[in-house]
Amino acid sequence: MSDVSYDTNIREDEAGFGDYFALLKPRVMSLVVFTAFVGLVAAPVPVHPLIGFCAILFIAIGGGASGALNMWWDADIDAIMRRTRGRPIPSGKIQAGEALSLGLGLAGLAVVMLALATNLYAGAFLAFTIFFYVVIYSMWLKRATPQNIVIGGAAGAFPPAIGWVAATGSLAVEPVLMFALVLMWTPPHFWALALFMRSDYDDAGVPMLTVTHGRRATRVHILVYTVLLAALSLGAAFSGIGGPVYLVVAAVMNLLFLRGAIGIWRRDEDDSEADDFARERSFFKLSLLYLFAHFGAILVEALLKPYGLGGWG
Repeated sequence: MSDVSYDTNIREDEAGFGDYFALLKPRVMSLVVFTAFVGLVAAPVPVHPLIGFCAILFIAIGGGASGALNMWWDADIDAIMRRTRGRPIPSGKIQAGEALSLGLGLAGLAVVMLALATNLYAGAFLAFTIFFYVVIYSMWLKRATPQNIVIGGAAGAFPPAIGWVAATGSLAVEPVLMFALVLMWTPPHFWALALFMRSDYDDAGVPMLTVTHGRRATRVHILVYTVLLAALSLGAAFSGIGGPVYLVVAAVMNLLFLRGAIGIWRRDEDDSEADDFARERSFFKLSLLYLFAHFGAILVEALLKPYGLGGWG
């Protein structure tokens, strides 16, 4: 169980709006918002702009609630890891209890309002996503298995499907493909981060693949998942969310991504640690561009369809 001993009456600095906003993990939220928006727009059902705005707003709030609850639970290991020790709770700016209350309150608001603004299925889907991220991933998988990211990545892959369900009230092949795209992208993305931040996970006792199986095995896993991801993303080009624009983007990005994964896999163990970190950090940054480019291409295809230009028809 997480140690919440950070819930004290002593703060190093008075918390401001920025500190509470940081609890919502705005960088992660930006990915949630963008992929959910693409899922909403790509759906074959027109959505009133106001309803669409409300849907994305409440999905974003739900994503932020998940971030706050994750920071509440992980306050003990966040205080150990260099990458996270400056977060609001371990830095002493916000008490853990406040994060818990904020997260629960925002989660309830987001789920209820999304259900009212769109449909009950979307609200239930968002509720399940928050539960999956906080309970299944944060409380269970993250500290229990090196497959934490492989399975737990589903939480970050749900938003485009939620956007689709908010528009249509049902699932289809297309949102499943968008879900799968994010799911398969997540392991190489986070394992690259783990490679150049391994000491953090070692110190915190988090069983990331780099800790339990070593760097060599992690590089092999990155390459395997990158190959599988490339096959999936190129195959999606010939589905309802694909088209010529998507195919070109997918082909270019997969060539770059595969080249990066092969470079990491072939790395000479005699290379300096600085060179190693530079290569892995570069791959990590490329992975962000990879996902945004794919979903950007899906968005373009969806926007072109009303003019008879999107897709293969």
